[in-house]
Amino acid sequence: MSRFLPEPAHRHGNPASTAVVLVNLGTPDAPDAPSLKRYLGQFLADPRVVEIPKALWWLILNGIILNTRPRKSAAKYASVWLKEGSPLRVHTERQAKLLAGHLGEKGHHLTVTWAMRYGSPSIPDVLSKLKAGGATRILIVPMYPQYAASTTATVVDATCDWLKQTRNQPEMRFIRNFHDDEGYLAALEQTVRKHWQAHGPLDQDGRLVISFHGLPKRSLDLGDPYFCECQKTGRLLAQRLGLSAEQYQICFQSRFGKAEWLQPYTASSVQALGQQGVRRLDVICPGFTADCLETLEEIAMEVRDDFLAAGGQEYHYIPALNEDNRWLHALTHIVEQHLGGWPTRQDIDPKALENTARLAVKLGGRA
Repeated sequence: MSRFLPEPAHRHGNPASTAVVLVNLGTPDAPDAPSLKRYLGQFLADPRVVEIPKALWWLILNGIILNTRPRKSAAKYASVWLKEGSPLRVHTERQAKLLAGHLGEKGHHLTVTWAMRYGSPSIPDVLSKLKAGGATRILIVPMYPQYAASTTATVVDATCDWLKQTRNQPEMRFIRNFHDDEGYLAALEQTVRKHWQAHGPLDQDGRLVISFHGLPKRSLDLGDPYFCECQKTGRLLAQRLGLSAEQYQICFQSRFGKAEWLQPYTASSVQALGQQGVRRLDVICPGFTADCLETLEEIAMEVRDDFLAAGGQEYHYIPALNEDNRWLHALTHIVEQHLGGWPTRQDIDPKALENTARLAVKLGGRA
């Protein structure tokens, strides 16, 4: 039995093609306990996500977490589930379609699709389908603006695992991050300003909370750049908005377990602001390019309740970039930069391909 995946049928004369794959974290197939158990089992078993000795973590994960957490998580997912499916899946698919349109308008002829790191469609399945369709150059776009070993690096891992099984490998490129990209920051700024146009600007009794997904503090101590890139994104966004240091706060959400995580924590910070007499809170999550459970349930619902219970009076969650037009233009520019040097405009002479195929047959090759 071969250690490699079967190769698709090859024909001389087929032009090389390029593909772009947007990759997001993942989502269960349905908002129910069995689906959550499968999804969390895959997600939490990744050694980059949880850096605990494998044998010990296996016992905790399979003996406790996967027997208790899926039902609770399923109820949360059900509260934000859309008619078309998981919000993260819906927005990621729409972003891929819109990106394809923007690139097409600029004269690029390529395939744009999407995958999930955990759940479906999986990275290996999507890459195998692209290869079968003739893709010989593939750009992987992790949809995480800030690099982290537990997010971006896991996408690279999954891609490289697929490459290890592939005999005739396509050329691969990866986008590492875009936390300080001008277009990305401009899209975030516009999102906040549109919100302020609808709800009024912040006054002296209002604050903007810039909340990022948290990681164990140990990741920073071990050299992960995520914390620093989040700080830079938050600082640059606040500067663009003309906010003073007293008008905004950068926080970290979604803490899991008892270990110390990156601080300050979003939930406790919001409660403190309410207790200190802050009347209004606007919250944005720049680390999420698409709305998902962590934004729609945790931030828009749970944290809102924490703030109001602590004495706050007005709370707004500012939606993720999702299908925002300025964001799609920024993403198009980011992708174009990383496609540099790859022919994507079908500028290959069909006659030359035909002559090459004939020569290959004459020399004993396959046509």
